Amino acid sequence: MVRLTADVLANAPSFLNPLKQRELDLRGYKIPAIENLGITRDQNEAIGKYNSDHCRFPLKRLIAETGIIDFTDNDIRHLGNFPRFTHLKTLLCARNRISSISPSLASTLPNLEVLVLSSNALTELTDLDAIAEFKSLDTLTCLDNPVSRNPHYRAWLIWRCPGLRVLDFRKIKTAERTAATELFGTSDDPTPLAADLLGIKSKTFDVSSTNGSDGPGLGRITEDERRKIKLAIMDATTMAEVQKLEMMLLEGRIPEGTKL
Repeated sequence: MVRLTADVLANAPSFLNPLKQRELDLRGYKIPAIENLGITRDQNEAIGKYNSDHCRFPLKRLIAETGIIDFTDNDIRHLGNFPRFTHLKTLLCARNRISSISPSLASTLPNLEVLVLSSNALTELTDLDAIAEFKSLDTLTCLDNPVSRNPHYRAWLIWRCPGLRVLDFRKIKTAERTAATELFGTSDDPTPLAADLLGIKSKTFDVSSTNGSDGPGLGRITEDERRKIKLAIMDATTMAEVQKLEMMLLEGRIPEGTKL
């Protein structure tokens, strides 16, 4: 198991693909968590490496300009903890242990078009809700997750992610979109089935079942409070602060001192 440190990032293969997109290859390191992608180090310190195109890149610039990150075959459990990447178009995370997705992922990766989550541990349909926040997502793969065995899985994602064109290597047809709307209604007027499914959450971050605590307001934050906490995450200045805020959001807790 290898931590995702600055040295690992500096020595990982990075190259330009035929589409002139810069790829960062982090396959097979057994990385347990995503961290240090927002590393800045000293502004005068250029940690560089020679890439296959023979250009020397400072690490900070290398990561910022990456269009594809390949995390295939690692041990990542939570998909989150990214700094804001406007260049990232493709995120490959097949064959990990991902069981949860950060609610703020779409705001930190605003231009993501392709997301591969095959062979992970996503269990409930609502574990996929964060994916619905991506505005540019075009292609999604979630095969071989427990959730993919749910009879409503494909229709649910088509309904929650109206901008998707390809799901699990199959183009989404107009008839499928129509059927999904008939089954789940609209976001403003969901059917009873959709309302029931929206209320089912994975127990991965069920605090009351793990520590027996019933703290005040746990899991009862409003959508407006949730939005403001997400904005606080975007304004965070350190990775530790981002992780703390993301966990509080997942647990339904309001950070102390947050002005809502």
